[in-house]
Amino acid sequence: MNIFKVLGTKPWQQSGQVDNVPGGEVLVMPSARIGLWVFLAVVASLFGLFTSAYHMRAEYADWRQLDVPALLWLNTGVLVLTSVAFQWAWSASRQGKLAGVRDGLTVGGALTLAFLVLQLLAWRQMIDAGYFAYTNPANAFFYLLTGAHALHLLGGLWVWARTTARVWGGLDTENAEEVGRVRLRVELCTIYWHFLLLVWLVLFGLMLST
Repeated sequence: MNIFKVLGTKPWQQSGQVDNVPGGEVLVMPSARIGLWVFLAVVASLFGLFTSAYHMRAEYADWRQLDVPALLWLNTGVLVLTSVAFQWAWSASRQGKLAGVRDGLTVGGALTLAFLVLQLLAWRQMIDAGYFAYTNPANAFFYLLTGAHALHLLGGLWVWARTTARVWGGLDTENAEEVGRVRLRVELCTIYWHFLLLVWLVLFGLMLST
């Protein structure tokens, strides 16, 4: 039996469409997807402000370029693989492959945790080497930017954990609405992790160049 054969349907449309909007069109985008894009816009604005503040502060005479830990290169590779794993899960959900969804989500979550552990090790290396936040503005921005990014990853892990538990814990594959919700969650997780990868690449490039 194709576990996800019902995924071709759109239960959020079948179970009752949203009121018609002017022009005879029907709003069919789930509120969760709209909410995610609004949230990503807010987060993008936040990191945009951080980036602007970083550039302005770097113009002052007391700014000394940060010696970025080599471990961050490994971290970057891990985060790229994390994004690939979530894309794998999303593709599997659209193809009706439950095993692929399980594996992709599990690998993606494990790699995210590995990234966070490596980030802690990088901070530890910085502190042991005497790179304290109060000794150099660049150091302070390093902890601020990477800490804010890590917090957003931790927040994403909450949704990931709920989705993964549902996939592994007895998904009712005959219930089109339930399966559709799981598929939507996988999609949203994937978009979120792709976004955080992009944010990380921008931040990492910024710290390397300034």
